[in-house]
Amino acid sequence: MAGKYRFTFGPWNIHSGADPFGPTVREEFSYDEKLTFYKKLGFDGVQFHDDDAVPQLDQHSAKQMTDKAQAVKKQLDDHGLAAEFVAPRLWEDPRTIDGGYTSNDPECRKYAIERSKKAIDIANVLDTNLMVLWLAREGTYIREAKDSKQAVDFLVEAIDAMLTHDPDIRLAIEPKPNEPMDQAFIPTTGHAVGLAYLCSDPARVGINIESAHAILAGLDPSDEMGYALAHKKLWTVHLNDQNGLKFDEDKTFGSVDLRRAFNQVRILEKYDYGQNGEFVGLDIKAMRTQKKEVSSKHLANSREIFFHLLDLVRSLDENKVEALINQRDYEELDMLIISHLMGK
Repeated sequence: MAGKYRFTFGPWNIHSGADPFGPTVREEFSYDEKLTFYKKLGFDGVQFHDDDAVPQLDQHSAKQMTDKAQAVKKQLDDHGLAAEFVAPRLWEDPRTIDGGYTSNDPECRKYAIERSKKAIDIANVLDTNLMVLWLAREGTYIREAKDSKQAVDFLVEAIDAMLTHDPDIRLAIEPKPNEPMDQAFIPTTGHAVGLAYLCSDPARVGINIESAHAILAGLDPSDEMGYALAHKKLWTVHLNDQNGLKFDEDKTFGSVDLRRAFNQVRILEKYDYGQNGEFVGLDIKAMRTQKKEVSSKHLANSREIFFHLLDLVRSLDENKVEALINQRDYEELDMLIISHLMGK
């Protein structure tokens, strides 16, 4: 059993409630204020985009970037926090409107790679060797706009450039089937694992599985986790929940489907997730209805739900489970799990 779990979230998970259909609904906490929440809520680490650590990153010299990242590292140390990973935020720059690594414009592809190298340099200052790659705009608005085989080649070229830039960096690909693009080139865990094996050092290319992204692909998150675990490539997770094949809702973990959440916790526990330093990451949004002073409840609630489900995982009679599997009595196994979740 893995035993102890450490949790992270990103500063964007405490936010002012704006969405594509409405403006902000509560005042934003400052970055410094957000850092004070982590330990109070039971979290040990911070997820970063590169410009969370160094705002307006592209406007800074290398020295300015390093100085600002060092100041953030001191803040983390002062709060007793670790940086889990740094991710390059490529999807908001005008140069990545048609994708970053897969843009049809070679100058834009060059920008995306150089920006990613900066993110790696920031990660080094923050004392983490993990970078998450959410391939947000690496896809197509219409099929004929890009060559999908060439796009994979471009992705391999970009990843290899990052691996060459730093011999210690590990890259965790975060697959998602759609949004903001109509169709993504690397939509699932299987695609991401396949991409890893095309790269120059597959051992340093792994996976970040987000629950909602798997659900949006019509897949079960625990199955995706099992696939990544079989390849020894599950390096972080983003737990949340999702109400069907809609937009990416980032709901509180377990708030839609407790059984689905139970099975995610169960497979992490069964295969000793966390024993090699992996964190349990959350990527969740507070409801727009929340007032500012209670707009971090979704984080505390998700962590609490995880531990309630962990208790259920550990108290499940695995001998009964195994016996029913051997008898192939899946109806009774189904009832056993449902009864256990209901506290019967």
